[in-house]
Amino acid sequence: MKQARTLTDKELKRLLAVIAKRRYAERDRVMVLLTHLAGMRIGEVAALMIGDVLDRKGEIVSEIHLTPEQTKGKHTRTVVLSSRMRQELMDYIAWWRSQRLNQRTKDDERSLPLFPTQKRSGFNANTACYHIFMLYRDAGFDGASSHSGRRSFLTNLSHKAVPLKVMMELAGHRQAQTTMRYVNVTPDMKRAAVEQL
Repeated sequence: MKQARTLTDKELKRLLAVIAKRRYAERDRVMVLLTHLAGMRIGEVAALMIGDVLDRKGEIVSEIHLTPEQTKGKHTRTVVLSSRMRQELMDYIAWWRSQRLNQRTKDDERSLPLFPTQKRSGFNANTACYHIFMLYRDAGFDGASSHSGRRSFLTNLSHKAVPLKVMMELAGHRQAQTTMRYVNVTPDMKRAAVEQL
């Protein structure tokens, strides 16, 4: 089976520029970035609730703790958020709140889907997968799918010589060979390797 295309930093910027021109750009941007910058599966992204990314003080968490029901393997998993991803989430939450003024009391927001659909319900894994696929297609990225962000995330970590054990932890994998299947060896990676000799 052919693997999903990985994106370079330049291609990711191009994708985000295309998303910026769309309706619900704020939502779609953060959904895509959670796959590229945090290595989340699209089903995990779809399962997120507001309470998963905000602590009790209303601050963005530094780690998202996923329950077995939110993960593919039905095991708990911790997603570490970079400062950039935390800022993206902070900006998104501010936008999200501005969109729902006068809809519900603030007390119940923690139990609401982080990424509502047009009908205000949350995405499920299948609808989120198709939605992300269409974003890539509309941006002209053939071969890209909802898995492209996760593959790009692990490829970038490998390129930066992050140890395999750390990559496994960040991906939520239990087997090294699973993690290594995600890594796309690029010409730049090969050139950088031989230059170290």
